[in-house]
Amino acid sequence: MTTSTAHGPGLDAELAYARRMDRIDGLGHYRARFIGTEADAPTPVVYLDGNSLGRPTRATLDRMARFVTGAWGSGLSRSWEEEWMDLPLRIGDSLGRAALGAAPGQVFVGDSTTVMLYKLARAAVDARPGRNEIVVDTDNFPTDRYVLEGIAAERGLALRWITSAPAGGVTAGQVRDVVGPRTALVLLSHVAYRSGFLADVREITRVAHDAGALVLWDLCHSAGAVPIELDLWAVDLAVGCSYKYLSGGPGSPAFGYVRDDLQNLLVQPIQGWMGAAEVFSMGPEYAPADGIRRFMSGTPAIVSMLAMQDTIAMIEEAGIEDVRAKSVALTEFAIALVDEWLTPMGVTLASPREHTHRGGHLTINHWAMREVTATLWQHDVIPDFRAPEGLRVGLSPLSTSFVETYEGVAAVRDVLRGILLARSGLVPPERGQQSGTGL
Repeated sequence: MTTSTAHGPGLDAELAYARRMDRIDGLGHYRARFIGTEADAPTPVVYLDGNSLGRPTRATLDRMARFVTGAWGSGLSRSWEEEWMDLPLRIGDSLGRAALGAAPGQVFVGDSTTVMLYKLARAAVDARPGRNEIVVDTDNFPTDRYVLEGIAAERGLALRWITSAPAGGVTAGQVRDVVGPRTALVLLSHVAYRSGFLADVREITRVAHDAGALVLWDLCHSAGAVPIELDLWAVDLAVGCSYKYLSGGPGSPAFGYVRDDLQNLLVQPIQGWMGAAEVFSMGPEYAPADGIRRFMSGTPAIVSMLAMQDTIAMIEEAGIEDVRAKSVALTEFAIALVDEWLTPMGVTLASPREHTHRGGHLTINHWAMREVTATLWQHDVIPDFRAPEGLRVGLSPLSTSFVETYEGVAAVRDVLRGILLARSGLVPPERGQQSGTGL
């Protein structure tokens, strides 16, 4: 199954709109910088999962080749002192400037998201002695919840659960209702992984601070797609992954943010040689470095830090506000197509309609979505599925076009229609007769 936009005189209004939007898209030229976006590719892929794994950039091919023959192949171990030792901090400063609203010296790259969450959450609860509660919501990403469950058991703490609707997210009012003098830490996601709900970071952080608690924000589904102002919002701590909108590649390391005035007050629990004051002194006892470096642990994954640099540079060049504007336009278009084509078949929108409360992706629910997703994957249309019945549409602003969005939602429509017709005992239309795709 390959999609087709060649409809000739019968071109439908939605496709005409998508083509017009692509022509006037001020960020449209960035799409060609990503691998796999060529219209004439041997196996064209319609990609609706940019919020899970970003497409690789063409610049990364050259960067990796230069790295193998240069810094690694020729520089060898000298490259540690010449460039690699400070790479996690240099990338962190670039990311902070381009997408996080963070001044230099507060962001670093290293470890997995899980390890990073553990380190910063453990440091936070230990910095609030006498307080024995951690606040988290029931629909937060599993890793966040699992890590906190482990820390609570390890440190003798209790979890206070906020019940969040799968189609919504956590509000400041809900946080206000549960925080108090016993709250050590609040951990929430800026953009909910399932619904795409966009939390009010500034207000929720203020509410937690009024109660004397620290706040740790998970930025995995917002970094690179939604404007973030960590310094302006007085955020304490933040963690995010680099393989979604930052296109760092599968398994690329996470980033961590620690506000500058907290850095020498917090004690992170995984003491490794890269966080030591004198890395190469190999001293008998651990003495932490000053500043953000003390939150590093083991040897940085240098190869896995290469790809994200090219996307971070693109985001800075494009401007995160313009990236957000296109993200809103793409998701608004996708919702309009869902309303027109899929709602009549029983599909429901499981994401906020108001773009002010929605991040860069949306979820649509139907009992057949698991089968729909599996069928689409077989034919190079790639969304993802989230149990029990959600299909996520993740539209990465720099690499996704309006026509690709059109083709993806049209493919969902046609596959779902075929499933429903088959279940009803009716014969589906001949292949190629449904508008929008070559199903």
